[in-house]
Amino acid sequence: MLREVLAICFWAICPLLLLAYEAPEDKEDIFASRACPAFLVFDSAAFLADMTIELPCHCKPEETHSVVWYYQKQVGSMNTKVLTDFEGTTVVESSKVGRGSDLRSRFSIRLFSLLIFRVQKADSGHYICGTASGEFFYGYDVDVQEVRQVLFPWNVKQRTQVQEAEPISIKTEKFQVFTRYGPWSKCDRCDVRGEQMRGGLCYIKSIYLHVRYQRESDTEAPCGSSAVPQQFGLSGSNYGAKLEVRNCHTPCPPKPSTSPERQALLQFLEFDDRSSSGVTIHFHNHPTDSDLVLTCPGAKPQYAVAWDKGSAPLYRSQYMEGLNKTSRVFIDTGHHLHFRPVRLEDKGSYFCWLQGELAAEIRLGVYLHLGRLRQISDPESVYALQVILACYAGISAMFLLTVIVRFIWQISKEETSADINLNLL
Repeated sequence: MLREVLAICFWAICPLLLLAYEAPEDKEDIFASRACPAFLVFDSAAFLADMTIELPCHCKPEETHSVVWYYQKQVGSMNTKVLTDFEGTTVVESSKVGRGSDLRSRFSIRLFSLLIFRVQKADSGHYICGTASGEFFYGYDVDVQEVRQVLFPWNVKQRTQVQEAEPISIKTEKFQVFTRYGPWSKCDRCDVRGEQMRGGLCYIKSIYLHVRYQRESDTEAPCGSSAVPQQFGLSGSNYGAKLEVRNCHTPCPPKPSTSPERQALLQFLEFDDRSSSGVTIHFHNHPTDSDLVLTCPGAKPQYAVAWDKGSAPLYRSQYMEGLNKTSRVFIDTGHHLHFRPVRLEDKGSYFCWLQGELAAEIRLGVYLHLGRLRQISDPESVYALQVILACYAGISAMFLLTVIVRFIWQISKEETSADINLNLL
């Protein structure tokens, strides 16, 4: 009887479940809403170096279920790189990507979008979304600009010259070069002094730009864009971007109240307020005398990112790349924390902020090279070692107990035999 009732309920509910997985008819198809151009054009885009960029494939036929991205330095060049993940999408962490690595080891395709990690100036060029058979749907003209200057408005004398050459500033009858600044980012910390950043990219203004390249303004394009005629002479110029950093202070959002008993317990156990604030904790072990790059989990190029070592903030006004040529620990323009190289004193907890809120804690363990004494710092390793020792102690105790019981049993057996022999006598 119970089986029959369950069967009736299943067949009654099953059509409702199928309707729940059925795609609604009025659901907008993001690819059908934007038709691919009949003649391939390119969207001009400029980015700062060391950023992770995303190039969406805005249009493609509905029957196409996978795309191939092509890279060309110049349109029509014979040197074409094919960027595909047909053999499986490679999950790449930007912290494991070096600046000098090849483009093929720094990309990933996710939902038809091309992600390039730690983009460099050499990655500038044309990116085309298409298929392996040679169909092209959408294209980008990417200009990656290195930061030439980092300015601190509160101290005009304090600036970092990342490159030796100054950003160019040219104005002629045919074109004008200028710096286009983006909006200020959010304050990267709360309740304490933080910093805001904004980037200024090199742009050119002219009425003689090529029409094949789409832009927000018909008369403006990035300095390194192929829309700029070669006759302007900017192809070999030492143009670049600027970065401005200023101080800020903003309050943190209210936190849920904690009972006095819990606060007393945390103080008794000497818990750090940050460790008990609910942020995710990541563990990383690294050998000494080797380079290390830390990336804040969940960070995006447009996010405001900050770093602290324990309770000490690592401000860009002190740790920005290029500020001190001999600096071993620095922050680059892509918000990565560099150690060149790692030393034993770098061991500790590093906190990163995202958009003004504490986001993650990275517990860095530093050990000597293989063959020397290695330090165990993360709880997983300590727990595994404790389990191994406990198992070894338990097995040893069982072995000793077995030996003792057998020894006692043999002695008692011998004594019993001796008593029997005496009684017989």
